[in-house]
Amino acid sequence: MRSILVLALALGAGGAAAAATLPPIRVILVGDSTIATGNGYGDALCAGFRPEVTCINLGANGRSSSSFRSEGRWDGVHDLLRDGGVFQTSYVLVQFGHNDQPGKKHATDLVTEFPANMARYAAEIRSLGGVPVLVTPLTRRTFNGPNLHDTLAPWGAATRKAAVQEGAALLELNADSAAAVQRMGQAEADTLAMAPPPDPNPAGGKVKSQFDWTHLGPKGATYFSAMVARELAQAVPGIAPYLN
Repeated sequence: MRSILVLALALGAGGAAAAATLPPIRVILVGDSTIATGNGYGDALCAGFRPEVTCINLGANGRSSSSFRSEGRWDGVHDLLRDGGVFQTSYVLVQFGHNDQPGKKHATDLVTEFPANMARYAAEIRSLGGVPVLVTPLTRRTFNGPNLHDTLAPWGAATRKAAVQEGAALLELNADSAAAVQRMGQAEADTLAMAPPPDPNPAGGKVKSQFDWTHLGPKGATYFSAMVARELAQAVPGIAPYLN
């Protein structure tokens, strides 16, 4: 019995040592405001990694798959990947769609431009030695009566097409987030926002509010970052040991 106990303790210690000596990796987040610091899930996702992970959140408010590149922000990702550093692997998660839609300042064509942009991101990440992970866009939490109005589903499909074309890993965040929001309903979904819904009849007149059905407060960031982490562990098994 004593020998069995000693063996079990030794195996346990060995497993703990292996877990403690994971090689360093890097995760780079690229996308719009639903990832960005302050109103997205990116920082909460970064907080969910083990210390061996250097997680860099480059999400930027108002950016589309086109403007993120045209403004020179993508050049910074090139520089990071070329440098390489001490990291065994660099994973780059790319999520766009919200600001690619018609009517937005940086809109792109859904058929001819957006999927090509996403495929190009994946190809360039791989050519620079990184691992591309394309992410379908987080749903907006807008309902028509009891039903979620998921306006971003076509951009999810286009992202999926780009991932297949480039052989890149894909996170089905649009479909998963839309299903989750549909299950919870409008009232519960509203609690994921940056602020509570404003009073429709305020005593002192209309009050400016940070509430909307796109951006995330702390509760929403925690909820959707956990969803992304689960999807990431399944789609990219090599990163699973680095998630808390």
